[in-house]
Amino acid sequence: MLIDAPKGLKDVVVTTTLIGDVNGAAGYYHYREHDAIELARTRSFEEVWFLFAEGRLPSRDEAAVFATQTAALRQLPAAISEVLPAIARSGCTALAGLRTALSMLPAQPMWDAPMSTRKADALRVSAMTPTILAALHRLKLGLDPVNPRVDLSTSANWLYMLTGLEPSTWTSRAVEQYLIATIDHGFNASTFTARVVASSGADVVSAVTAAIGTFSGPLHGGAPDRALEALDLIGTPDNIDAWVRERIEQGDRIMGFGHAVYRTEDPRARLLKEIALENPTPLTEFAVTVEQRVTELLAELKPGRQLYANVEFYAGVVMELCGIPREMFTPTFACSRVIGWCANALEQSEDTKIIRPVARYTGPQPTITRPTLR
Repeated sequence: MLIDAPKGLKDVVVTTTLIGDVNGAAGYYHYREHDAIELARTRSFEEVWFLFAEGRLPSRDEAAVFATQTAALRQLPAAISEVLPAIARSGCTALAGLRTALSMLPAQPMWDAPMSTRKADALRVSAMTPTILAALHRLKLGLDPVNPRVDLSTSANWLYMLTGLEPSTWTSRAVEQYLIATIDHGFNASTFTARVVASSGADVVSAVTAAIGTFSGPLHGGAPDRALEALDLIGTPDNIDAWVRERIEQGDRIMGFGHAVYRTEDPRARLLKEIALENPTPLTEFAVTVEQRVTELLAELKPGRQLYANVEFYAGVVMELCGIPREMFTPTFACSRVIGWCANALEQSEDTKIIRPVARYTGPQPTITRPTLR
């Protein structure tokens, strides 16, 4: 018997997970049993990465060993390094280039591989992703890639590879907290994509490259720069009302506001707002003013919708303050989310049932010629 699911599979439970969950009504999400925002406030990125890889937080010694291990995996194989200039010249986006480059990384199908091999492949994919993205960005600008440094944290190394300059302590920590807060977030579209691919027994790289394609859409990972562009278009506080009302009248979405799950303030936006306010600038002050007024206008114009600033709104502000180019906002997001994709792919790989729903056909009825029995 066919069962009709709601559009977008909204509220349909398709599996179980130990990785984490989102409580949209309470405005809360967690990794395993740990409050994700509290982890961002108190832990290093490498410690939380270990949590996703091993299912528990590390001891101090384990964290140090893991940081050294993953830093050593940042260096790209020669075969990938050699094709990056051609990828950069193609004119494709950073995420499209990442898909192409990662697809060259050898990995064993998870169906045949022991868990130790699957984990090793996942660590390599996650460690190399920032290196590839930073190299493609610099090559597009006509600059030489900056080799990763093993003595820097993941966030500091990301900024270093982008700019060639060692970042400040505040900048590195601000980006680190953003990365921790965005590693995973429930059963979002790209995570589901990764799990569908993993359910077929494919390798970790295939699951990640498929997830990147989903993630690249502006309704998913591709909005931090668009939210900041909205601030540019508004320009001054006097223009907020007219700009918002015009967008609503035209049926346009206000980028940086509203979320598919949260019915209260996005906890990631709250964290990033606090980070931005640690380093007050005209941009920070304007963003706060816009957020307050847009929230009021959305409550007036879309009563009952409960639309608040989401992660993209203040993510764009924080990344701008940290000197990350706007075209690299979403790639920065990908540097953390790849760890969540890998964790979900590995978890799905332990289930031997392929994900294979059906579609209800609504087109013209076919003409079927039945064979004549003799």
